[in-house]
Order: sequence, then C-alpha cells, then structure tokens
Amino acid sequence: MIDHVSITVPDPGAAMRFHDAVMAALGVPAAGRSERWAGYGLRADAAHPARCFGTDDGAPGLGLHDHPEYYAAVLRDPAGNRVEAVCNEAPR
Repeated sequence: MIDHVSITVPDPGAAMRFHDAVMAALGVPAAGRSERWAGYGLRADAAHPARCFGTDDGAPGLGLHDHPEYYAAVLRDPAGNRVEAVCNEAPR
C-alpha cells in the first residue's frame, strides 16, 4: 500500500490545476495545499482501512511483462511526467 507519492514539477500552478481536475473526476478530495505543494486523498489508517480511491471498470488488462492481476491507469501531467497507478491484487 502506498502512503504518498511526491512529484517535482517546474510549474506548480499548472500541475495543481491538472491534478485538481483529475482528482475531482475520481472523487478524491484535496487534503491540503500551499503555493508550493498540494495533497489529495484521505489517509487510510487503522481506524479507516477501507479508504482507497479508484475502481476497476472491467477485467484488468495484461501488459508485456505483467501478470494476470496487474491493473494500471496511466496519465501525463503538464510537466510531461508519466503518472501510473498500479494494483497488483487479484480481483475479489
């Protein structure tokens, strides 16, 4: 389980506008921000273990070097960073 990810960008304002839109579309709330950083999502913890974001809208696809439980969503931010979210857990 990932607790957080940091992405360095040359234009924080453009990155925040992009990620604000992406996270809003996913229903992920903003957790905090300043002029230099933004955070999204509510933390999963012992009291809230089910807090997670994103759902599978069908069977996971296979990649060249992947396995049957590999499911990924990929996007690029305004700085050209490739952002990939991967789940390696078998469907329940």
